[in-house]
Amino acid sequence: MSIESLDSTERRARITADIVERTGIDAAMIQRLVTAFYARVREDALLGPVFGAHVVDWDAHLARMCSFWASVALMSGSYHGNPMGRHIGLPIDARHFDRWLALFEETAAEVCPPPAADHFIERARRIAQSLELGIASVRGVRLGRGQRFHREDLTPPSPGDQP
Repeated sequence: MSIESLDSTERRARITADIVERTGIDAAMIQRLVTAFYARVREDALLGPVFGAHVVDWDAHLARMCSFWASVALMSGSYHGNPMGRHIGLPIDARHFDRWLALFEETAAEVCPPPAADHFIERARRIAQSLELGIASVRGVRLGRGQRFHREDLTPPSPGDQP
């Protein structure tokens, strides 16, 4: 039976089983990765203040991030949030995404076996790129191929500009 002939629940279960078999990713690994990563984020000079100003309940945030990564890495469907909406108003740009990725990649490489780390990192890179593009767009910046969003590049509106 081909995967295309399965209903969506069965198809998702097969895809997830294949990912688990190839990478070894499971809920415990996701929790170790998320916990270790956010411990680093909280201590980071660039990212710590941003997260500290917006995350009130770290236990709830970590649980939400475990659910998010289970959905991203294993297609669990357990996360039902709006990552773009949560990031739009934050004072972040390319520097923050680069630092987030560097910490994430370091942590994944330390916490996960190589196939799992590669799986997580590939998805993290896509997420960072998507969020950066979305944040730039909301701020009226259209990025071309290879361009990055830097907040200092924003031109303040002139006094005569319409809001």
